[in-house]
Amino acid sequence: MIGKDLLVVISDSGKLSFLTFCNEIDAQNPCCVYRTSLNFLPNSVYEPNLAEESCRVHDVDDEGLFNVAASLLELKDCDPMCIDGDNGNVSSANKHVCSWSWEPENHKIPRLIFCVDTGEFFMIEFFFDSDGPRVNLSECLYKGLACKALLWVQGGYLAALVEMGDGMVLALENGGLQYTSPIQNIAPILDMSVVECHEEKRDQMFASCGVAPEGSLRIIRSGISVEKLLKTAPIYQGITGTWTVRMNVTDSYHSFLVLSFVEETRVLSVGLSFTDVTDSVGFQPNVCTLACGLVSDGLLVQIHQNAVRLCLPTKVAHSEGVPLSSPVCTSWFPDNLSISLGAVGHNMIVVSTSNPCFLCILGIRLLSAYHYEIYEMQHLRLQNELSCISIPQKHFEKKQSSSSVNWVNKSRVDAFPVGVDISRTFAVGTHRPSLEILSFLPDQGLRVLASGMISLSNTMGTAISGCIPQDVRLVLVDRLYIVSGLRNGMLLRFKWPDASKMSLSELPIYQPISDSLVNTDAALPSKIVPTSFSPQLGEANLFEKTNDYPVNLQLIAIRRIGITPVFLVPLSDSLDADLIALSDRPWLLHTARHGLSYTSISFQPSTHVTPVCSVECPKGILFVAENSLHLVEMVHSKRLNVQKFHIGGTPRKVLYHSESRLLLVMRTELSNDTCSSDICCVDPLSGAVLSSFKLELGETAKSMELVRVGSEQVLVVGTSLSSGPAIMPSGEAESTKGRLIVLCLEHVQNSDTGSITFCSKAGSASQRTSPFREIVGYATEQLSSSSLCSSPDDTSCDGVKLEETEAWQLRLAYSTTWPGMVLAICSYLNRYFLASAGNSFYVCGFPSDNPQRMKRFTGGRTRFMITTLTSYFTRISVGDCRDGVLFFSYHEDSKKLEQLYCDPSQRLVADCILMDVDTAVVSDRKGSIAVLSCSDHLENNASPECNLTLCAAYYMGEIAMSIRKGSYSYKLPADDVLNGSDLAHNTIIASTLLGSIIIFIPISREEHELLEAVQARLVVHPLTAPVLGNDHNDFRSRENPVGVPKILDGDMLTQFLELTSIQQEAILSLPPGSSETVKSSLKPHLPSPVPVTRVVQLLERIHYALN
Repeated sequence: MIGKDLLVVISDSGKLSFLTFCNEIDAQNPCCVYRTSLNFLPNSVYEPNLAEESCRVHDVDDEGLFNVAASLLELKDCDPMCIDGDNGNVSSANKHVCSWSWEPENHKIPRLIFCVDTGEFFMIEFFFDSDGPRVNLSECLYKGLACKALLWVQGGYLAALVEMGDGMVLALENGGLQYTSPIQNIAPILDMSVVECHEEKRDQMFASCGVAPEGSLRIIRSGISVEKLLKTAPIYQGITGTWTVRMNVTDSYHSFLVLSFVEETRVLSVGLSFTDVTDSVGFQPNVCTLACGLVSDGLLVQIHQNAVRLCLPTKVAHSEGVPLSSPVCTSWFPDNLSISLGAVGHNMIVVSTSNPCFLCILGIRLLSAYHYEIYEMQHLRLQNELSCISIPQKHFEKKQSSSSVNWVNKSRVDAFPVGVDISRTFAVGTHRPSLEILSFLPDQGLRVLASGMISLSNTMGTAISGCIPQDVRLVLVDRLYIVSGLRNGMLLRFKWPDASKMSLSELPIYQPISDSLVNTDAALPSKIVPTSFSPQLGEANLFEKTNDYPVNLQLIAIRRIGITPVFLVPLSDSLDADLIALSDRPWLLHTARHGLSYTSISFQPSTHVTPVCSVECPKGILFVAENSLHLVEMVHSKRLNVQKFHIGGTPRKVLYHSESRLLLVMRTELSNDTCSSDICCVDPLSGAVLSSFKLELGETAKSMELVRVGSEQVLVVGTSLSSGPAIMPSGEAESTKGRLIVLCLEHVQNSDTGSITFCSKAGSASQRTSPFREIVGYATEQLSSSSLCSSPDDTSCDGVKLEETEAWQLRLAYSTTWPGMVLAICSYLNRYFLASAGNSFYVCGFPSDNPQRMKRFTGGRTRFMITTLTSYFTRISVGDCRDGVLFFSYHEDSKKLEQLYCDPSQRLVADCILMDVDTAVVSDRKGSIAVLSCSDHLENNASPECNLTLCAAYYMGEIAMSIRKGSYSYKLPADDVLNGSDLAHNTIIASTLLGSIIIFIPISREEHELLEAVQARLVVHPLTAPVLGNDHNDFRSRENPVGVPKILDGDMLTQFLELTSIQQEAILSLPPGSSETVKSSLKPHLPSPVPVTRVVQLLERIHYALN
């Protein structure tokens, strides 16, 4: 309804009808009817680029508007959300209005935006004059995905929701709609695979989400939440580096933010507003800055390609600047050479050049008031070009003891290697490739303390390319570590060898320079001979040969965190500071007391990052993403961090193959002329489909499982060769045909270029030229050659290479036709597998461990169609579409199956998992989850008439299509090392068709009774009761028998942590029999007066551990 005189109706056929009412006639009867249709709109081929420019429709004059609109709503008579039909890529001649929304503001000219099934957006404006209502139809405002619902909100923004796909937020600007951001939608989750990565005791999930054409894989993990404080307009194109700099070494807050562009540098003051103070600081504005920093109090250094520039900012830039009208600046030039890298430390500047390769150590000295000089303290020629330089930034004060430092905690002094003065140490990476730890002492010159070669190979023994260090940092935890990010997306961790384990002959006698660094045969050109060396420094000792070598660093951990170069950015200047690691996505590298841990940061892919510490925002972090600056703060809470890989079709099932570190994905509804279903191998880092096994035309994959054959694994796939439904309305199986396929995943060598090139997101080129950047990870590292942590969505290539010279492909080993659709497969006892066909299931195996020979040993039957199969040790659980869960046992000697227990209730099983031989967790198609057990029965007295015991039930209201086990423990503090027994796979993780991920955890009986009493009070308290006034107990008990023990509602209990202490005490003090608490049938009593702290501590432990 628009106002009181105009009604707009959209009929099922898609026609728009405009009905007006006359004052003289009954308001229930319209006196004028006007209709429009959409047939004049051109046919469009769907293009998935959401950021494309708005398209235009045919021009229409005002006089012909009504004639053109006469065909506006001639719509096809079909279901627009049908996902199984053959719709093709080109829409039919008729357009279908699938969503619309009115402008919220009360304007004199009402406006309506609608979307048609081709993804085109249009606007209709309504005018009222003496001749009656007029309608003005706009040109196409935007073209994207067909939307199920639109919501026009104030401010000119439009939320467009796509069914079974990601939506988007559009902004009405300049007469069109502009894409601004996505609306994530992971529904429906059809399957998931929970993987414990790197033995970190933290799970991550690979989920099959969405349907064709928006089917995708999602990597879901727990991440650190960020609070977004500020976002600028997208005007910062071409950023190559970001840094924050203090005015004085001891300052608590940053003073300047430096932004480097391709041909420009800008310096902004840090505060309530970021003001451009480039001219007052003294940085050269028309160059690309390679590095910058604070060399001493009030002395800022800018390093660019042609010079090193020392600046003294004025008071205009900072209150402690020099009292002059312009900044004082001086420069050092490398004499006809170009600087490629640089780093600034306390009283030391290090720069390197390429072609030829030189390393120069620079210092500063005071000549007169406000006048300083940059002078060269030492230089040397290198055999290998440097790829990165890192100098610890914390201030070091010289004391009477030459090797003591004032900023390191006394308890950590022993963590430094013997003979190492960390205050004069820095690290470099070389193109050799290698890492070198160097020390510069004025009386001894430059010395190499330690060296670590980087030589990595893949599983076939072939060297991995791209192992050049992109960034390196010294990190102090329980000991001193050297962490390096490589250009191929890997993260390495080295340690100093233990002195106690080294013989006297192996103890280092540090030599002046390493053979890996110095070209001993090359003479220094006269043009680079320094003119101002300290008297004690000479060049003779630089090339002095010795039999003593630097310490060899030990590589202790390898981790792949992405496919783009890895940059490391410390959040503060101390050696034990946390790092942000940025490759494809940002991660937090946390220096916990027991080692290093990695946590995903829930923020979008970014190209640069730097900490910003100010009075107003002491823990700020500045990200550069999508050409905008984002100022955020990490908060003490977690949220799911989801990455999306669009792989086409509908991904029905996903498995993780640990040997190849690949995902095996079963797809259907493919838009392919040769097949509509396949099994493909997907790289979890890039989302690239590496290989696929195509099924026959008309054949549809229904199930798959990895099965062990001897020492190897094969993939067993079940398919359907029949069209139409698999189940009769009665629940019995239809007469159909299926196929059982055995595939071998083989490791092959690439024969062409010897490498596989993967792509990464735009902007990574600027990352590689920038001196500082970010990285990724989660929990204690292990010696591993790959990681599943991060990867981008887009596919713009920048030449980054992954696992070189190796590939995996699926090869057919065996296939046979079965009398029914194979809907369920599972492994059994590590030497058999179970497979269903209609209402029958079979125990199968591979004689002589030959995957080309498959044998059916025996079979069993149920009354109705089998939907799930699962096993635990010798127990077999069979789920069907009516009788629920049935327990079987297989007798190997007699090769017979025996039914032991049956479900006490009828249920259509969606999924089932065995927690142990006695306990099953099952979800049904009505939205419930139940725990069934046979632990109260003796197996030797079991019979088919013996029912399982319903131990607990919970009504979710959502259908859980996939249930998996996960690791969980809240018995110890999160930063302590957890024992294996505490991290048993005792957690239940369920994913639903509505896109929810629900976690069920076991707690002790005492804790359950305590929290049950708390929940009984929360469900009726005005602050925490259900918003709509529903009975919480009735809702969670729906579809379950009366009297069944209930599973506690974690969402309800978490509200207790959000209350004030006074409100918490008020809830716990309510008497159980009070009308303000619970019904008389419940009355759970709290055991004696319980302190609020006890409840809070228990809930916080659980909540923290879950996050």
